[in-house]
Amino acid sequence: MGITNSNKELNTDRIDCGGSFKVKLSLTAEPDIITNPTDIVLVLDRSGSMSGSPLANLKNGAKKFIDIIDEATDNTQDGQIGHGSHIGIVSFADTATQDTQLVTSVEELKEAVDALSAGGRTNHADAFTKATQLFNPASTNQRVIVMFTDGRTTVGGNPTPIANAAKAQGIIIYCIGLSGNGGIDEQALNDWASTPPSAYVAITPDDEELETLFEDLAQNIAKPGATDIVIDEKVNPCFKITAVSNPTKGTTSLTSPTSLQWKIDELGAKGSEGAVLEFTVEHVGPCSGTVEVNDSITYRDRDGNHVTFPSPKIEVDCGIVILPEKCPHPVDITIDGCEDTLEFDAGDIGMESLGRILQLSVTLKNVCPNKRVALAAILTEVDSYGIEHKRGMKIITVPAHTKGSCRNVTVRCIKFVLPEDLDVSGGSTTSLCNQRKFKARFIAHYIDNDFECCNAIL
Repeated sequence: MGITNSNKELNTDRIDCGGSFKVKLSLTAEPDIITNPTDIVLVLDRSGSMSGSPLANLKNGAKKFIDIIDEATDNTQDGQIGHGSHIGIVSFADTATQDTQLVTSVEELKEAVDALSAGGRTNHADAFTKATQLFNPASTNQRVIVMFTDGRTTVGGNPTPIANAAKAQGIIIYCIGLSGNGGIDEQALNDWASTPPSAYVAITPDDEELETLFEDLAQNIAKPGATDIVIDEKVNPCFKITAVSNPTKGTTSLTSPTSLQWKIDELGAKGSEGAVLEFTVEHVGPCSGTVEVNDSITYRDRDGNHVTFPSPKIEVDCGIVILPEKCPHPVDITIDGCEDTLEFDAGDIGMESLGRILQLSVTLKNVCPNKRVALAAILTEVDSYGIEHKRGMKIITVPAHTKGSCRNVTVRCIKFVLPEDLDVSGGSTTSLCNQRKFKARFIAHYIDNDFECCNAIL
């Protein structure tokens, strides 16, 4: 069957700036369907929420699945599923219906799919029951259930014990979920599916992707178990890999701070088999907001399996980030062989992030005792045309003094930061040699007073 499922998951959807999270890669492989005949039951949700494009895309996906299995079992699309394999159709809403038995006729299967219409609630328990009943207990064929649903269980019993009983009988369960309308129960799909769930569950928010999901699953079911697997994972440069756990199958090695390689000699050669790799990733910046974790991920094996992994995103909350200086451009230098020394002119370099700090002092005249003062300092810069440009304002509460009479109070070191890139003198902003002109204004008044209005003391 080849690679029947591939997945990439994150253990969280949000981190703070500089935070860490875990990434899980999963694969499942199964044997060739020609040498290992397989009975497959497609369990299709036709509840009311599937009305419209979801049902139309589901039908297209299911029929594409049938065509691929048809061709894979006898190397031609001749309308018959060959070499002992079968497909059956079960659909469900308020209750489940066995729309076909396990058959080989492609026409009969497609007619059953085309006849589906949306309406009613969602009974997963009856769906699993009807699907399990289709299998012949005496058959030696591998047994597979592909459960598709777009919603939560709204009628009927608890489906989990029924799914668990099916798995205990050796039935492999895949779950495909459509989460576009927000009703999917992801944990339920994980509970129903074979282990590890990450390798047997695929969820998409877009019903237009259903055909692709069914097609990928069918193509990989038709291929042999995978051998000589090599997966090269590279994360976004905003992250680095800080730890790698031992995979459940194969070996891993870090190839750089942002990349690793996972090798598996053989997977699913004789039966359904999953493999999982987990690693820890740390945010190192400078990106923030919604960020793709992947930079790239590639898969190859000796058997030619076609495998794609999801590209999950994570929300990185760094607040507001300002990067005032860019990284400098490097200067390339080459020293030829057998040379002991080299003189190299690296060119000119300008000073960066220049500016000045202005400290003002002002004396408040005749300040009465026991009265606080509100002081404002307003600074502007004057260009060659006499136009003033705002450069800042400071508001200061001057504490009250307790002397016996009015006194002068000096306020020192009122600081203003003056970046050179705001220079309006007309000279170079990469130099401190320009003359800059400023105007300072001050406003002061008492805070405390004895004013009364309408017999109320304010």
